[in-house]
Order: sequence, then C-alpha cells, then structure tokens
Amino acid sequence: MKIARKVKYETELDHSFHDWISTVPGGESIRECIQCGTCSSICPMSVYMDISPRRIIAMADAGFKKEVLSSFTIWLCSSCYACTVNCPKDIKITDVMYAFKRRAIEEGYYPSRKFTIPILAKSFANMVKKNGRTTESRLVMTMAWKSGIGRLFRMAPLGLKLLKTGRFKWSKEKVGNREQIRKIFEVLEAEA
Repeated sequence: MKIARKVKYETELDHSFHDWISTVPGGESIRECIQCGTCSSICPMSVYMDISPRRIIAMADAGFKKEVLSSFTIWLCSSCYACTVNCPKDIKITDVMYAFKRRAIEEGYYPSRKFTIPILAKSFANMVKKNGRTTESRLVMTMAWKSGIGRLFRMAPLGLKLLKTGRFKWSKEKVGNREQIRKIFEVLEAEA
C-alpha cells in the first residue's frame, strides 16, 4: 500500500521553530545531528512511533513544526535516555522530546481527547501549582473525566480497591507555603 505524502513548500515551514529548539536545554546542538540513526535503532519504542527519533530531529531542524508537535512520537518517548547516552554527537534527544511535549501542550497540538498523556501532564502541573503536590486519586479522576467518562467507569473497581487498602487518599493533600510554589510556576511560565 502506497502512502500519499503532501509536498511541503519552503513557505510553509516555520524556521523560528529551529531557533526555539536551539534555546531549550538539550536542543543547543541539534544542528550537529549527523542523521546516523543510532537514536532510532536503540529506542525501545521506535517500532510504535509514527516518525522515528532520527527523522523527528531532522524535521524539527528543518522547521516542520506542525508535523513534529502533532506526532505520536513525542508522546511515546519512554524517557529511558538510551538515545541520549548513545548519540555520537551528544545531543540530548530525550530533553528535546520533553520540550516538544511542553510546546505541543501549550499550542494545543496534542492528539485526540482520548489520548491521556497530555491530559495527565496538564492536570498534574495544575494540581502542583494549586496545592504544592498531587493527590493521586484526584489526579486519576481528573484524567479519566477529561479523557472520557467510559474510562472513569472502567477504572472504578480498581480505584475502589486502592481506596479500601489505603493506597489512594481521597482528601486533598497540600503543602505549606504554596505561595512559593506559585512563584516558581510564574517564573517558569515567564521564561517559556
């Protein structure tokens, strides 16, 4: 089966995307990538990715912002750091993948509503920002609610078992001096 590919014109590329990547921690040396394929061959998740790690680095460097940020590849990175450790040019590929995830969340490029990773990441950050820590039961409930009510019902039996055994707490957990945490988030958001 042949896959139809759309031709991308130079005017459609976002050249500022490369400039942005060069400023994020880990992305400073992205232009040094020699496209050897070590990252793709060592990645345990590459067989499930729609774009290989080698190719996503090349696409990001060329300015394919929309394609990079809307790919499943960035969400499937398991953060094992095998690519980073084995890169002959010492490119911090895992850190770049995290930067892509953050940018995708900020710009709304993540996959469908039922894809839980971005929902979980956003809910986790909001909970830490508000309370200083997460309450796992509430985090799971929020994720399940936002990703589809059916998921919530499917998870209910396990959730009840965890509550009964004391593995989950229903009450909100908070830290003292949450104002400091809010200030940290303000600084991070200002730098982004």
